Order: sequence, then C-alpha cells, then structure tokens
Amino acid sequence: MDRTPVARTVAGLVTLAALIALVALSLWTVAPPPPAGTAAPADAFSAARAFAHVQRMSQRVHVAGSPAADEVRRYAEATMRGYGLRVSVQDTVGASDELGHGYAMARVRNVVAVLPGTDPTGTVFAVAHYDSVQVSHGANDDGAGVSTLLEAARALTTGPAPRNDIVFVLTDAEEACLCGAEAFVSQHPLAARGGVALNFEARGSGGPAIMFETGAGNAGVVGVYGASVPYPVATSFAVEVYRILPNDTDFTPFREAGRFTGLNTAYIDGSAVYHSPEDRPEYMSRASLQHHGDNGLALLRAFGGADLAPLARPSAYDSTYFPVLGQLVRYPGTLVWPVAVLALLAVAGLTALARRRGVATVGRTLAGLGLAVLPLVAAAVLAQALWALLVAVRPGYREMLDPWRPGWYRLAVVALVAAAILTWYGLLRRRIGAWPLAIGGLGLLAVLGLVLAAATPGGSYLAAVPALAGAIAGAVSLSVRPAWAVELARGLGAGVAVVVLAPTVLLFFPALGLATGAAAALFAALLGLALLPALEALYPAAAGPRRRLWGAAPAFASGVLAVVFVVTGLAVDRFDPAHPAPEQLMYALDTDTGQARWVSGDSEPGAWTGSYVSGREDLAAQFPPLGGDRLLTGPAPAAALPAPAVTTVSDMTTAGRRTLTLTITPQRAVRLVYLGVEDATVVSASVAGRDVAAGALGTDFGVLFHAPPAEGLRVTLVLDAPGPVRLRVMDGSDGLDGLPGFTPRPPDVGVAGSHDSELVLVAKAYTL
Repeated sequence: MDRTPVARTVAGLVTLAALIALVALSLWTVAPPPPAGTAAPADAFSAARAFAHVQRMSQRVHVAGSPAADEVRRYAEATMRGYGLRVSVQDTVGASDELGHGYAMARVRNVVAVLPGTDPTGTVFAVAHYDSVQVSHGANDDGAGVSTLLEAARALTTGPAPRNDIVFVLTDAEEACLCGAEAFVSQHPLAARGGVALNFEARGSGGPAIMFETGAGNAGVVGVYGASVPYPVATSFAVEVYRILPNDTDFTPFREAGRFTGLNTAYIDGSAVYHSPEDRPEYMSRASLQHHGDNGLALLRAFGGADLAPLARPSAYDSTYFPVLGQLVRYPGTLVWPVAVLALLAVAGLTALARRRGVATVGRTLAGLGLAVLPLVAAAVLAQALWALLVAVRPGYREMLDPWRPGWYRLAVVALVAAAILTWYGLLRRRIGAWPLAIGGLGLLAVLGLVLAAATPGGSYLAAVPALAGAIAGAVSLSVRPAWAVELARGLGAGVAVVVLAPTVLLFFPALGLATGAAAALFAALLGLALLPALEALYPAAAGPRRRLWGAAPAFASGVLAVVFVVTGLAVDRFDPAHPAPEQLMYALDTDTGQARWVSGDSEPGAWTGSYVSGREDLAAQFPPLGGDRLLTGPAPAAALPAPAVTTVSDMTTAGRRTLTLTITPQRAVRLVYLGVEDATVVSASVAGRDVAAGALGTDFGVLFHAPPAEGLRVTLVLDAPGPVRLRVMDGSDGLDGLPGFTPRPPDVGVAGSHDSELVLVAKAYTL
C-alpha cells in the first residue's frame, strides 16, 4: 500500500467509485417507498386513502378532553364500524408518573375496535394515539399512526379474516401522560392476557419509518419483522439508545406491564414540525406514510396469522439486526461477544501478517491505533462547532433539534468528517505508513466493538463487523498479486463497512439532530477509518513537493465542499411564516398575591421572547406544573382570571387521621388541574374515582389531572394528622391572546413545540 503502480492506482479509483455508488445504494434502500394512490388494490395500503383520514382528523388542535378531540374520536369510531369491526369506547381514568411533572392522571376515552380471528392463538394489539398537544394539529403526531391503522383495518377486512384476534387501540391523552395506554393495559379486559403490541408513532414530518424499540427478549418478534415487512428499516442499536434516553410513547405501558412483547415504529425526520402548530397535513411526507402503512399492514398480517403463544412471550435473547440493501440482517445476541472477540483476533492476525510482509511493524501499528482516536475526536468537535456557528449566525436555531431544511448542513457535517479523516491520513501516511494507519483504524473499531458489547450489545456490530471484514480483506490483499485482486479484496472489506455504517449515519442525523451532530459525525468517522485502504488510491506513490501538494487535495476539496454546503444551507433554510423560528412563552398568575409572570422554558430568550422575560427564577414551589428548572421569567400584568374553586364535600377525623373529600371546580375552560398538599403527609388519595399510586403519596403530594370533567374534580385525601392543611390549587388553559400586555408573534416567529407552550396557569392557596 506504500507504492502503487499505475495499474493499481486505476484499480483503486475504480474501487473507490464503486464504493461511492454503494453508499448511494445503501442510503436509497432505507428511503421510504413512493406513495400509492387511491387506485391501489383494495387489499393494499394506500397513502392517498390514509391521507384523507389525516386531513379529516387534523383540521383543528385536538388536545385530550377538547371538543375537537371528541370529533376525532367519533370519526375514528364511525370509520372502524364502517369496516365491520366491533367498536367500543373505554371511558375511564388513566395515571402515570409523567416525566418532569410528577404524578399525572387524565380522564380518557380510548377507541377499542376488534377484528375477530378465526382460530386465535393470542391477540395482536395495534396502537396509536388520536390526541394532539395543545398547540398542534397533530397531522403527523399521531395522525400518521391513526390513519395507518384505519387504512390497515380497511385492507384487512377486504380479504379472509386473520387467524388471531386483532385489536385496534386508539388511545387518548398520550401527549398528556400516556394515560390512555396505561388505562387500557391496566383496566381493559382484552389486555388482561397480554399479547403482541405494535405501536405506530411519528416525531416529525418525514423520513423512513424506523422500528426503533422492542421489549426485552426480542428475537421472536424481530424475526417476524425481518421476514414479513417489505421495507425493513431497523437497527438493534436504536433499541439500545432509546432505552437510555428519557423518552416514552404509548408502547411504554405495554412494555412495562410484563404481559406483552412487541415493536414500536415511527418516522422521525423533519422534527421542526414536532408538537408545533405546523404539524398539519401539508407538511406530511406521503412517502413516509406509505412506508408506515406498508410495513404496518404486513406486520398485522404476519402476526395475525402466526402462532402467537411463543411470540407473546419474551425470547431467550435479543437479536442483533440492521438493514443491508433492503434486507434485515440479524443474528442471535448470543453471538455479540464471539463476533467482537473474533474481530479483535482478526486484526491481531492482520498485524502479524503485515509484519511478516514487511509493510508494518508492531510499534507503528500500535501508533496507528492510538492516533486513530484523533479523527474521531476531530469529527465530533467539528460537528458541534458547526452547530455553534449556525446558531451564532441564525439564533433561531438555538431551540431546535434540527433546522427546517437540514439536508445541506448534514452534507456539510459529512464533508467536515471527510476533511478531518483525509487531513489526518495525508499528514501521517508517510511518517507512520499507510498499512499501520489502516490496521490501527481497524484495531480501534475492534476495541470499540468490545466496549459496545459490554455497554450496548445491540450496537457492537457497528464496529465489530466492519473491523472483522476489513481485517479479512486486508489479509487477502496482502496474499494476492494482481492489482485488480488486491483492490477487489479491499473493496469487499470496505463495502461491508459501507452497508453497515452508511445507513446508520443517515438515520442518526434526524434521530439526534444537528444540535447533537457529533453522534452522526462519529459514525461517519468510523466509516472513514474502515475505508482507509480504499482511500489510498487518492494519494500519489512518489515523493516531492508537487506530489505532496496533490496529496493534500482530497482534504482541501472536502473542506471547500463543507463551506459550500454551509453557505447553501444558510441560503435555503430561512425563517418565514411557513417555517418560523420557535420561541416559547407561558403565563402564570398567583391570585393570592396578584402577581403574574411571563415564563419561558427556552435556553436563551429570542428577540421576541426577550421583550417579555429578562431573568431566571425557580418556580417549582409556586407552579409545579412548570417543572423545577430555573426558567426565564419577567413581570406581567395581572389578568382578571378566576382561580379554581374548592368546595368541601366531607371532612372526618378517625383514629388521628383526617379524611377530606373535596371538589375542585375550574371557573373557566381549562385543560388541566393541579392539586398540591403542603406541610402534610398524604396516606392515601383518590382522584376522580381512581386511587393514587402509593409511590406518589407522602409529603409534598401533588397530582396533575388532564382533561378534567366540566362538573369538577372529586378528590379524597387521607391525612396523617387532624390539623389544618394547606392546599395549592391551579388550573391551566391554552392561548395567550387577550392577556394584558401580550403582543402576537411576528410572522417569522412561531410557537415552540412542547407540552407547555401557550399555557396559562392560575393558582390559589386554600387552608382547610
């Protein structure tokens, strides 16, 4: 690899061109399929037919408990009944430990539609939520999931009935607290025996539908996924990452119940619309909806016809799996350590062979291994530096996971990674040697494979498989003579790295966004290390100033491309009324003191928000629903808004304990009610007829109740002492228009996607 004749250089360039084509092919195979029109066969999924449901359900914001949510629910009910399914509504109270806001409850109305099986061996549960957040039309989140299930139900009823029962569960209050799914899992008779749960979500407006979460022991259900779906896009590493992140969907109550196995699928690109007013039908990718539907329908048919008894129980192990050229490669998780160890041994063997061939020494190879860390670090630093630069140039990006149109910026990250790899390689290849650097890079991959095997087993393949393939290819290339055979061996080894890592780079960009672009950059750098033998074709064999200048050309060209991509991205992605800069603002009023505040959860105030907030304050004690972070605040005029009224229904003291029953009645239209008990210990409690979980009792008791009944919220508290108790009660509505001192946003400033944006809290303390 140190001195290549013309024939080998030509062969190397051909190999490099083939690898570039393979990258394009690998990325294309994980892209969504083209959407099918209304003329699609009756038993097939049609994005056009499903999109008609999206348009119908996403005409208005339909947060849980709102009249618009009732309309969406009735539409879904009527549609399912029209297909001949047995439809009922579960009207009850759900509860959960809501992330960031303590214990939460909600009045929910779940739509439950049953397609009976001919000879059931179990039950398949197809799940999506029909509510939206308080500022969003919910076209994607989760109109995509609901419309997928409606269209899939129609397709399933056009042919023979499935073997197993299929239960469609359209949940309520997912956005509030996952309470609809919790209520179904904990209370509905159909859920008592468990089964296979398939959840359908969206966290954005496009991209491939990724199967990103499973329960433990997923080998059985992943096997069905890989064998049945027409467009598999799934990676076991995504499951590992999602288990670490503090995120939940309706799949969580099913997974945690211990009675269900299953799969969770979502498309996640275009996150700028997530939970925002722009989550409307016109922002949805029909191709992504088609991907959701094609795979979802295939899964329902596969599980609907399978012997569910073994599939509804966790398998003995997890699978390792990843997409390769339109197929899902999978192998037992029990092979994770053997593959990782074999990769390290293969690299060690290649080191010994290279030493015998006289192209590398052990010392130089170890130096290459240590130096291989540098481009990884440089790639991560450059990616984050780019985001910092973009935020400095365009401050509206600060509160975004990804820009509205991030494509050019993602290309810039890839170009920066290439520049880092090529600069590092170009500077060191003559001092350390091409072979020591290449083997050192493979060695680092092998070491990372072992680290991942210990920390996140489902992700070990990302490093171990390319290292193993590269080591074998390197050994073959050292053992053959013709130039074409040498380059073929190198190309095959590098090709394995491409099909394994290139889709991962593509999928990680939207998963964590450019705001955390270092993650995708790291995987791109790992791919670069695996491609080092193929990159040798870019460098001249002879020495000299002109040759050195030519050797610097690849890195320089990559840097120029990065600049071009950034400039193009800035020109293409501008804020406008259709693509606004997100800013959050809320309002909190304490009627006891008459003091009101503007509040924002933004990390830094934007130009518009900055006219309302100026400092930071911890409002956790006064306004628990806002969370405990130090929020941006500013003084606000006190609005003439009434606090919720508290009426004592009964008050008894027995054996030193006080049982207090009261009704909390909002005096205006609200979305939520909060009750906190200060300086007392709550021994037991029930809200709206449901007992509060034991873990939420004790001192500093607080319950956030979503979609409260119009007649008021009935609460019973059992306190450990008979003395007076201080209650802090508040309710929350949505919309800042009409508040004194409020000026609407400029056209290019939008509402930040969150569960709290535009929230209006009104609080009052009572001593009873």
